[in-house]
Amino acid sequence: MGKRDELIAKYADDLKNKCGMDPDMDLLTKVTIGCGPAIYDADASTVAATQEGELETVKNNFLIKKLGLSDGPDLMNGINKALETYGMSERNKYRAVVYYMLTKHFGKESVYS
Repeated sequence: MGKRDELIAKYADDLKNKCGMDPDMDLLTKVTIGCGPAIYDADASTVAATQEGELETVKNNFLIKKLGLSDGPDLMNGINKALETYGMSERNKYRAVVYYMLTKHFGKESVYS
């Protein structure tokens, strides 16, 4: 099993055990691949939920550019909902897991078809 497969298994475990979700493994794999090399970097692989600039980056680079959503208060509400689902006390909020939850939340699975 390669490094990426190990990470995908870890992300699936987080979705099941920390977020209470049954992950669509095909979509999770595509979202993880979409994160690129960031998944291998300790800092870039996580979302700093307490940093406003980081949340703006998630909104602009992922929700608007990648998923093609229009800017508005719904985007930040979706991000906050995903972070709450993950658990605010959870130190490592993996980017691929947050992006997966946002993709599902906004119903944009078709972006990864």
